[in-house]
Amino acid sequence: MSKKTKVQPKEKARIHPRNQHKERYDFSLLIQACPELESLIKLNINGDESIDFANPLAVKLLNKALLKQYYDVTDWEIPEDYLCPPIPGRADYIHHIADLLRIYNYGKIPTGSNFKCLDIGVGANCVYPIIGNKEYGWSFIGSDIDILSIENVTNILTSNPHLNPVIEVRLQENPKDLFTGILKEDERVDLSICNPPFHASKADAEAGTLRKLSNLNQKVVKKINLNFGGQNGELWCEGGEERFVRNMIRQSRQYRDSCFWFSTLISKQSNLDSVYDALEIAEVFEYKTLPMGQGNKTSRIVAWTFLDKEQQKEWKNSRWVEK
Repeated sequence: MSKKTKVQPKEKARIHPRNQHKERYDFSLLIQACPELESLIKLNINGDESIDFANPLAVKLLNKALLKQYYDVTDWEIPEDYLCPPIPGRADYIHHIADLLRIYNYGKIPTGSNFKCLDIGVGANCVYPIIGNKEYGWSFIGSDIDILSIENVTNILTSNPHLNPVIEVRLQENPKDLFTGILKEDERVDLSICNPPFHASKADAEAGTLRKLSNLNQKVVKKINLNFGGQNGELWCEGGEERFVRNMIRQSRQYRDSCFWFSTLISKQSNLDSVYDALEIAEVFEYKTLPMGQGNKTSRIVAWTFLDKEQQKEWKNSRWVEK
């Protein structure tokens, strides 16, 4: 078994250099993309143009503008109460995992629709597949346990026909399964990504949302605005992030030959040791920890593969190398 990357790097990670959102938002461009955003722009405490990030409508319109301006998505909506993710953070995951792929592909990021990625828990927003396809041309399978999320992503794809051939959504009928019921027999994907539920209970999720709203408003907030934070399945599961990821690792072993790199976001650094233990138990061939950071927030991606060096070579030569 090859050497593992276990130690969390000490240096503070910054936003990825290829991230299109590494600079301050250009609101003049964003208003052109989404004119409704203009009335919600205000000056922050530093005198810079911004929005009220505690205002769900402002956050949604900012996302609409970003997706239209940078990712060619002309029509994007999410249902009320569903997660409205920060676009820069989602883009960072895609770019960092692309760098990992480059290391294992003769120094070149694999691109094009022949490269297929599974997004576990695509949500109603479809943001990871949108970004991954625009930046690298990848095709995607998006899975979710929530039928309304699947229906909404289907609507996004219908409204943006260029995405239909490269993004497919599949309903996971058994909430306990992550790969079974989604991946077909003998189907291969080059990469799986996931942003797992963070909290361990509904009460924890609500408390976390209240803390977030209090920080954004700079005053104590005691009531949650219902269309701010996301559905229960997007925010929490029994055992939280740690148990979810351990289950993912255990289940991935059954699909060891079906995917080159499995990966997941890990929000809480204290969960890493437990995740590393699960990887050792699963007898993966190799795993990596990729640090990410935006502002004062830090997180990381953990990626693992069961393929040995010879299998890796055969995989990339047959699927990634241009003929």
